[in-house]
Amino acid sequence: MKNIILIMAAISGFTAGILLTGCDSSAKKVENAEIKVQDAKEKVAEAQMNLNNSRQDSITEYQKFRKEAEEKIFAHDKSIAEFKGRIASDERATRVDYEMKIAQLEKQNRDLKKMLDDYKEEGLEKWDAFKTKFNHNMDDLGKAFKAFTTNNF
Repeated sequence: MKNIILIMAAISGFTAGILLTGCDSSAKKVENAEIKVQDAKEKVAEAQMNLNNSRQDSITEYQKFRKEAEEKIFAHDKSIAEFKGRIASDERATRVDYEMKIAQLEKQNRDLKKMLDDYKEEGLEKWDAFKTKFNHNMDDLGKAFKAFTTNNF
C-alpha cells in the first residue's frame, strides 16, 4: 500500500511538473505569436505607405507629363494658326496644297489631344506603353511641323 501511495504521489508530481512546464511554454508561444503578429502589422503598414507613396508619385508624374503635353499641343495649335495667317495671301494653287498639309497637321494634333484626354490609369506597364507611344507620335508631329515650315516658309 505504501508503494502504491508513493507511486501515485510520484505520478501526481510528475503530471503537475509537466502541466506547469507545458503552461509556461504555451504562454511563451502566445507571446511569440503576438510579436510575430505585431511585426506583420508593421510590415503591412510599411507596404501600404510605400504603395501610397508610389501612387502619389505616379499621379504627380502623370500630371507633369499631361501639363507638358498640353503645352506642346497648344504650341502646335498656335503654329497652325500662324501658318494659316501666312498662307492667306498666297496664290490659290499653293494655298490649297498648304491648307491640305495644315489640315493633316491639325488632325494629328487633335488625335494627340484626344489620346491624352482618353487615357485611363491601368497600371505601370500600360502607362509606360502609353507614354512611349504618345511621345513617339508627338515627336513625329514635331518633325512634320519642322519639315513643313522649313520647306514652305
